[in-house]
Amino acid sequence: MAHILSYLYRTAPDKKATAMINLFGIKYADEIRQSGATAAEIVRLSDLEDTYATEVTKGIRLAPYVTLKPGAVFF
Repeated sequence: MAHILSYLYRTAPDKKATAMINLFGIKYADEIRQSGATAAEIVRLSDLEDTYATEVTKGIRLAPYVTLKPGAVFF
């Protein structure tokens, strides 16, 4: 999971890195919950700033209310 998050952050279009982190949380919410890992652990392992854990958590919380368009996240 950390590798995917790192990739999405580093390949995000200009000024869209935070949105990509939110999308990661949305797309992988179920997998994150099932893994037992916290957003903070995943962010720490991805070598991103600790503050991005909040953005992953936002995505996880939004997941039940959002449907991603095909191609929104490339993993």
